[in-house]
Amino acid sequence: MTKLKLGPIEDDKPVKVTLELPATLHRDLVAYVEILGSSPGQSAPDPMRLIVPMLERFIVTDRGFAKVRRQNKAIR
Repeated sequence: MTKLKLGPIEDDKPVKVTLELPATLHRDLVAYVEILGSSPGQSAPDPMRLIVPMLERFIVTDRGFAKVRRQNKAIR
């Protein structure tokens, strides 16, 4: 089985956002969903449902962002 950074997508109440994506990024999201859905017991979610977990994962793993955020909280 392929090890992906994202796991199952949680079903959460969404907030409506309009977003335009480059065609290449959309194709990559579709391909990612196909791989994610090929894991045993997983169904392929809508590719747009990957955007939030990917952004969350990016923010959580961005050390520079975390450092500045800690510094800003210490100032307040």
